[in-house]
Amino acid sequence: MQRRNVFVTGATGYLGRRMIPDLVERGHTVRALVRPESRGRLPAGCEAITGNALDGASFALRVPPSDTFLHLVGVPHPSPAKAALFRSVDLASIRASAEAAAQAGIAHFVYVSVAHPAPVMKAYWGARAEGEAILREKGLNATILRPWYVLGPGHRWPYLLLPAYWMLERLPATRATARRLGLLTLEEMAWALVYAIESPTEGVRTLEVPEIRDLRTDRS
Repeated sequence: MQRRNVFVTGATGYLGRRMIPDLVERGHTVRALVRPESRGRLPAGCEAITGNALDGASFALRVPPSDTFLHLVGVPHPSPAKAALFRSVDLASIRASAEAAAQAGIAHFVYVSVAHPAPVMKAYWGARAEGEAILREKGLNATILRPWYVLGPGHRWPYLLLPAYWMLERLPATRATARRLGLLTLEEMAWALVYAIESPTEGVRTLEVPEIRDLRTDRS
């Protein structure tokens, strides 16, 4: 396994705090963009890079010498009521990160998008789909992960839906949609991000929920 030098945005969020310790433990160098007031929330073992994820000019020159860019910025607990924030935060941040990554000559970009199309949350997946398009426009080698909902601390209410998912995945008419919008655990998602970083691709690779689930059987 080749050790990577990873630049992370959104490191203090739900996914970042869970998976960055895995990267450090596996020997990767992690450099995390953080606002000055949030430095104390960074996971141990990573280097703090002060900047604003919405302003690429504040961190673009600090991306080198990283070879991998992991973008985890997003509005917490998405809901239809946060449609404006999906554009001012989610979309603005991926635009800034993609520009900085392209400027730095990043070899591989890892982006957490969302399953789409999806009911109700059109503004959410619409902003993330635009983010995916930006990566393609920049010509970046990228892995795009498309989870729907990631179960974990503070994100457990969808466990109530598991019986419905079980049924829908067994009906031919609803099977594909139920799998595409399936629930993932935080551990499954963390491992998928580690896998993406350790297995870079040329061009653009997309991992949907079924592919992310399958990765757990390959964990080593």
